[in-house]
Amino acid sequence: MFTGIVQQVGTLRGVEPRAAAGAQDMRLEISFGDIARERLEPGASVAVDGVCLTVAALTPDSFFADASAETLRVTTLGARRAGARMNLEPALRVGDLLGGHWVSGHVDGIAEVLSVADEARSRRIELAAPTPLARYIARKGSVTLDGVSLTVNEVNGARFTINLIPHTLEVTTLHGLQTGARLNLEIDLLARYVERLAEST
Repeated sequence: MFTGIVQQVGTLRGVEPRAAAGAQDMRLEISFGDIARERLEPGASVAVDGVCLTVAALTPDSFFADASAETLRVTTLGARRAGARMNLEPALRVGDLLGGHWVSGHVDGIAEVLSVADEARSRRIELAAPTPLARYIARKGSVTLDGVSLTVNEVNGARFTINLIPHTLEVTTLHGLQTGARLNLEIDLLARYVERLAEST
């Protein structure tokens, strides 16, 4: 589990395609700094742009993780190239503060940025969610975009807006968002459970 509070921004150093059983998987090498060093070890989970991956191997300043063909299909990882900056969050440990919301690292779909506008000291981002996921996005509810826990300000059909405060702009990759950007979207787990409970009554 994760919280959607990015610990640091890493850099994609390299991408190695790997064929397995007719499918094209990929091994990623991602650099990291001191914040994540004590939390990463082979077998540990880490959210990379909101995608839960398993650390396969470590170097003194980077880790390797494998992304399956299915992960590449439903997330933006397959479009990343060497040099790309990526939001990183090691898995939550018992006793850690829950500063964001419960995040599984299982991406539900891809959201597209429709507009970007500065508002006072924040930045307003309008996005379009995949139509099947729109029902789970609620005003003042939570979403995760590229691994960042955010609060929804407005909802209009499949469109929704969020505001990025200066701290978020400073410590994540979201400061560089432009119209047309595609982001990994994970809806709030609670929305899924509420729907399931409603179906069973």
